[in-house]
Amino acid sequence: MQRTCLVTGAGRGIGREIAVRLAASGHRLALTARNADELAGTAAECGRGALVVPLDITAPGAVDELFARTEAQLGPVEVLVANAGAASSAPLAKTTDEEWQRLLDVNLTAPFRCVRRAVPAMVSAGWGRIVAIGSIASRVGGPYIAAYAASKHGLLGLVRSAAAELATTGVTVNAVCPAYVDTPMTDGTVANIATRTGRTPDEARRILVAQQPIGRLITVAEVTAAVLFCVENGAITGQALNVDGGAVQS
Repeated sequence: MQRTCLVTGAGRGIGREIAVRLAASGHRLALTARNADELAGTAAECGRGALVVPLDITAPGAVDELFARTEAQLGPVEVLVANAGAASSAPLAKTTDEEWQRLLDVNLTAPFRCVRRAVPAMVSAGWGRIVAIGSIASRVGGPYIAAYAASKHGLLGLVRSAAAELATTGVTVNAVCPAYVDTPMTDGTVANIATRTGRTPDEARRILVAQQPIGRLITVAEVTAAVLFCVENGAITGQALNVDGGAVQS
């Protein structure tokens, strides 16, 4: 059945792949990210005239604007993929209030606002799918990522609580928790490690690869497959699906 799907952070990487796969399955798509040119590239790959809404999802009123435009042109959101996110690393003592708040705004508050806005229509229809893109940092902490891990732990708490509240309504809520994925975001992590440690980018990338037992970075297609599994299976809710090459066994 054709559904109205909203993907945040859809301009590149995981978000773009999810959008393309949903479009290939025949769904209606609303796409958002800050970069209009990247969004246009995603829409072109989708090939279905997807609704493109460039905005900063953390801005006041942005989520309401996004949903209002989607509802007006495509109908109520039936599948929400909360993918937009940001990462950074710094020693705990050097993590500023501004960086702490930035990561909370992008990784936790914006998804919360999207979930809050999506739920009434989903409950009314008796069907809905919400998938948040978490991280293995939703499951375990690590050095130099206090702000990131806190925001992603909070996201998993949101997912679990929403799933428990909505369990009888036909609405499922899950998280997909990747390790390091071969995306531009990971390229930024590599650059940060290289700058901070004096290693070459290749050496820094090998550090990330070594953290995954399978000996390589995760692919966007592997993360997307887990997202689609959550969309297609109505008996899966309140779960955090690790896509991490065996790094965190659970």
